[in-house]
Formats: sequence, C-alpha cells, structure tokens
Amino acid sequence: MKKITYLSITVLISVVGLAAACSPDTKTTTTTVNQATTNTNTANTAVNPPAKTEDDAPASVKAAFPDAQSFTKQHKDIPQNAIADLEKDTGAKIPDTDHHSYLAFSNAGGTRKQVGAATVIKADGKEFVIVYDNKEGSPVIKEVRGEGVSNDFLKQFAGKGHDNDLTLGKDIKADGVDEAIAKALTQAVKMDVMTMQKLYGAAHSH
Repeated sequence: MKKITYLSITVLISVVGLAAACSPDTKTTTTTVNQATTNTNTANTAVNPPAKTEDDAPASVKAAFPDAQSFTKQHKDIPQNAIADLEKDTGAKIPDTDHHSYLAFSNAGGTRKQVGAATVIKADGKEFVIVYDNKEGSPVIKEVRGEGVSNDFLKQFAGKGHDNDLTLGKDIKADGVDEAIAKALTQAVKMDVMTMQKLYGAAHSH
C-alpha cells in the first residue's frame, strides 16, 4: 500500500513539475501572438487611415455649401521658393506654410461630385470663409463670407483672382469699413488667392 502511495505522489510531483516547466513557454507564446495582433492592427491603421468625415470642416464652411453632404480637408505645404514671392506681392506675411482648404461634395443622384472648395482666413481677429470657383484652371473667388464687416465690402471680392490687383484703394474700396480692418482683410484675401494659385492653379505664361 505504501509503495502504491509513494508511486502516486511521485507521479503527481512529476506532472506538477512539468506543468510548471511548460507554463512560462505558454505565456511567452500568448504574449507574442497578442503582440503580433497589435502590430497588425497598427499596420492596418497606417495603410488604411480612418476615412475623413464631415466634421473635418468647420460650421462656417458647411454653411457655405448647404447642398453638400461631405467635406474633405486638404493640407498642402507652401514651397519654400514661393514664400518670398508671395510675401513680396501681397505685402503681408504668410500666416502658416501648411495651407488648408476644404473640398465640398454632393451625393445627389447617387454620384459623389465635388461642388466647390473653400478656405478659412483670419483678419483683425475674425474668421472669414473664401468660396472658390474654377476658371480656366485657376481659382477665382465666388464669395467671401464673414461677420462684423458689411456685405457691400465683401461683395467686391467676387470674381477676383490672382491676376487682379486686390489692393485697398484700387480693386477694393473701404466702402465705410474701418480702413485698418479693410486693409488687413484685403491683404489676407490676396495672400490666399495667390497661394491657391501657386498650389492648385494652372501654369501661366505671364
């Protein structure tokens, strides 16, 4: 009876010892698998980033395109060799070399179609939205929207592009708006129009 008991205990100890010896390998394998899964998910996120949503556009841009169902925000770096020319031509400093624009899309008729583009600029501490049309491959202002400045003043920018002077007192008149504000806004609009031409406009011979 004692021999049987000793034998049983010996077998039990051997089994427990084997399980203990195998246990670290099991944990290592599990960790490796989990790590591989995490790496795979990270790789998938890098290759397939989350789709942009309508929230990529501020409310002021959405209001300019009431028929649009979705927006895509675009980033483009202004080339270093263009910065000096832009600042010389506009008499202003580039606010940010990372230029942002918003493309508006409509899904009417089951087809996704671009219905316009817009940018947001700042002047005198206020934000303004510039809505663009395309004319012969160049961006042309359709309208400028914003608060705190009369619509009569803002309407002067409609139809203007990079070929226009867009200087206060020439193409643009103060029209009752405080001259400092009018000058700051005119410079900001001119800078954006010329930047849009540099980044997206067709090449010109002039």
